[in-house]
Amino acid sequence: MEIRSDLRNLAIIAHVDHGKTTLVDAMLWQSGTFRDNQEVQERVMDSIDLERERGITIMAKNTAVRYQDVTINIVDTPGHADFGGEVERTLKLVDGVLLLVDASEGPLPQTRFVLRKALDAGLTPILVINKIDRSDARVEEVLDEVYDLFIDLDATEEQLDFPVLYANAREGICKVTLDDDSTTIEPLFDEILRTVPPPQYEAGHPLQMLVTTLDYDDYVGRIAIGRVVQGEIALGQRIARCKLDGTFENVKVTKLYGYQGLERIEIESARPGDIIAVAGLDEIAIGETLADPETPLALPPIRVDEPTLSMVFSVNDSPMAGREGKHVTSRRIRERLLREALTNVAIRVEEVGDGGGFVVAGRGELQLAILIEMMRREDFEFLVGKPEVLTRKENGQVLEPIERLTVDCPEEFVGAVTQNLGPRRGRMMHMVNHGSGRVRMRFEIPSRGLIGFRTEFLTETKGTGIMNHFFETYGPWAGDIPHRLTGALIADRAGRVTAFAVEHLQPRGTFFIAPGSEVYEGMIVGENSRMEDLDVNITKEKKLTNMRAASADDMVHLVPPRRLSLEQAIEFIAEDEQIEVTPKAFRLRKRVLKANQRK
Repeated sequence: MEIRSDLRNLAIIAHVDHGKTTLVDAMLWQSGTFRDNQEVQERVMDSIDLERERGITIMAKNTAVRYQDVTINIVDTPGHADFGGEVERTLKLVDGVLLLVDASEGPLPQTRFVLRKALDAGLTPILVINKIDRSDARVEEVLDEVYDLFIDLDATEEQLDFPVLYANAREGICKVTLDDDSTTIEPLFDEILRTVPPPQYEAGHPLQMLVTTLDYDDYVGRIAIGRVVQGEIALGQRIARCKLDGTFENVKVTKLYGYQGLERIEIESARPGDIIAVAGLDEIAIGETLADPETPLALPPIRVDEPTLSMVFSVNDSPMAGREGKHVTSRRIRERLLREALTNVAIRVEEVGDGGGFVVAGRGELQLAILIEMMRREDFEFLVGKPEVLTRKENGQVLEPIERLTVDCPEEFVGAVTQNLGPRRGRMMHMVNHGSGRVRMRFEIPSRGLIGFRTEFLTETKGTGIMNHFFETYGPWAGDIPHRLTGALIADRAGRVTAFAVEHLQPRGTFFIAPGSEVYEGMIVGENSRMEDLDVNITKEKKLTNMRAASADDMVHLVPPRRLSLEQAIEFIAEDEQIEVTPKAFRLRKRVLKANQRK
């Protein structure tokens, strides 16, 4: 086997908000990728608007830096379990992983998820304990927890012998020991060159390139991004596309791109180990192989975990349909969903017969909420239903997805949290008190039990609790789980909301909309304080008379409406309810709008 000593391929994996993207920023700056006077925004790898707004990474992205005449390809991956499909794909591109762990929080559920995938793939790990400047940092304990995690995941002896570095990514500092006086990130670069194995290949082997990501350009069309595993590829070369069904198609490479810093640059050829982008393919799917046309040898396709949750997307048929969105037809919604399924391996789309819409299955509420938000910003208008878990049958028994839930909250809220998780079929598996006033608990809970729990949890812990979860396994059906203990307040006619009507209806419950808003029959305007649904006239106006009343000059006292975010709306709705999504608003409604047809 030959090796390429001038190249290293590395993925950065961690739990959400442990500092992956910030560390990549420091690596880009200190490798000389940017000019000293160049204006660059923070977390430069988070290039999607939604990523910058939420402070999370949604799509895996790659960049390349030069250090001591070696090119280091770095892949920044998402930290949320809902976007685990991105992590599984990108691990096919690399030979080593940089495991980033917060010096205070330690290994969390997603740390376990991504590390398990990396160890299964036989990748070489480097541990970086980040945020060592935190006042509540507990570096030695966190290092012991990481060792325990490696042992729990059946790591080999070679994988257990990983190097440990200590970092403050925000300041661009990395140290070999805690009392080291390093002020740069050079120790990390040196460790990458020393520990991450260079790409290996067989001399004279025909071309093999695995496609892990798809992109689209208005000028050159569809672009396939992946790693050259064997052989060489050049501009203008004829290559074979090995399809997932076992057939082959000959295509020509019209453009070839490499990576330099954050930019995609045109190149003439690429060698084994290079991460490149290829244009000239009319059709291509993730997991397919680009090979030599004379000896087309396909690589094993990418396998990702199955989706656990589904929602029905359908055409908006409300009285306000078509007012705010551009793309409202079933055909446009179908095209957009199929395009998403093409580039996102963790999403499945199925068409429901008789115009019933499309069943979109994904890893979790967050992943589907991000898709809904992206479509809304692209001027789509549609309806979505309540999330449902995907069950399977084995030996006549119904199995449902079980999640591993980790909760971190102040000691005084432990009772309230465990009491809330009881009816949701959550079982406590582990509990530890670090002595800092906060307690960490681990539960096993059906995915169904987590729908609607986040809002409840934040209310119970007064916003101080942290919860994370990821799919663990399939287990027996746990029985009925109560969803919402309150009913809905439903508008019984179309019109505009009046302050007069809201004031008199306030004792009935909490409202989601303000006076002046337009409503239609069947639209949910609030949450009832009792269990049953209640139809209300929220457009009622004050009748004017010639008689002067004693109360005429009284002030109208209105409680501000509770504005639901998209995630809260998804958690709130019941089986017979839907969310109307438009570029300007989210509206909750009953599936059947007419009150006399609902009863």
